[in-house]
Amino acid sequence: MSQRYLPGQPHQLPRHNQPMAGYQPEHFLLSVKDGVATVSLNRPERKNPLSFDSYAELRDFFRALPYAPDIHAVVITGEGGNFCSGGDVHEIIGPLTQLDMPGLLAFTRMTGDLVKAMRACPQPIIAAIDGVCAGAGAILAMASDLRYGTERSKTYFLFNKVGLAGCDMGACALLPRIIGQGRASELLFTGRGLGALEAERWGFYNRVCEAGTVLADAQAIAAQLVAGPTFANGITKKMLQQEWNMGVDEAIEAEAQAQAICMATNDFHRAYHAFVAKQTPVFEGD
Repeated sequence: MSQRYLPGQPHQLPRHNQPMAGYQPEHFLLSVKDGVATVSLNRPERKNPLSFDSYAELRDFFRALPYAPDIHAVVITGEGGNFCSGGDVHEIIGPLTQLDMPGLLAFTRMTGDLVKAMRACPQPIIAAIDGVCAGAGAILAMASDLRYGTERSKTYFLFNKVGLAGCDMGACALLPRIIGQGRASELLFTGRGLGALEAERWGFYNRVCEAGTVLADAQAIAAQLVAGPTFANGITKKMLQQEWNMGVDEAIEAEAQAQAICMATNDFHRAYHAFVAKQTPVFEGD
């Protein structure tokens, strides 16, 4: 069963270990179906820019996901043929020019906390990217685990175009891990657009899809992940994130501990019994 909530309705994040399907966000659209949450940025007339409020609400949403038993994968997209044009010029960039240093630092920490929340939640996040994907929108795509684009999509890390450094919301840490140091340096120094075919060749996109199917394609891979061992998927995401800060010996030990935990799950036992019975395992995430 799918539920869709529109801005303007009452919203409240659920308590610990409560279903998320009833959450009613104010600054984006949310639908939850069969374990897949689809987050849709919904200001198509402006190419879906972010505001102070939408940054904060997205941060709180992703922070709550570790405690949401009904969501096992997330798709993030934009309405109206574009992904996200970045921070709203009038609602964010203009007001930022009036803030003092403590106010500016509070803002940059808040936006960074959104990326931290995306990386920390156990659910795989798939970005379905069409049209413009710029600034903070490019960061949302970068912070996702998988990225599906279209031939007409274009990604811009354009912070230097507005007089800022490329080190925004973790870009200098995460982008080189995805596409390599040299390519990341080029994008962050120049702010030039990254076209879809180049993005796929560089490894930023996992796949280039048709514009009319990119969301459905992203939801299909999300559904495939939900059908798998979701607890183990969360461990995989965690280890992919934290092993960047480990030496090889520490990583091998951390993986030994993580895999031992997965071997104690019912899904591991289900897989074994299904194999013995020559059946396809049905995972339940425990």
